[in-house]
Amino acid sequence: MGVISLLWGVLALLWMILALIPLLGWGNWFLIPFAAVGVIIAALGILFTHPSKRGRAWTGLILNGIVVVVGILRLGLGGGVI
Repeated sequence: MGVISLLWGVLALLWMILALIPLLGWGNWFLIPFAAVGVIIAALGILFTHPSKRGRAWTGLILNGIVVVVGILRLGLGGGVI
């Protein structure tokens, strides 16, 4: 699960960079739930993985968490539309 959450976080991060472009901010409406699913996958990975192999899951959790926070801030700055 750690690898899945890490790849999910990288994909969400790339999508977030694209959604930062003006007039593409509507992509954040799809990005935030996508990254939230990544957070859930990472949390499950942390829960069910041996303590010595949790690094990828923690990285995925951090990446997806950053994407969710930046997406929410971006929607707030753009009024939820732009």
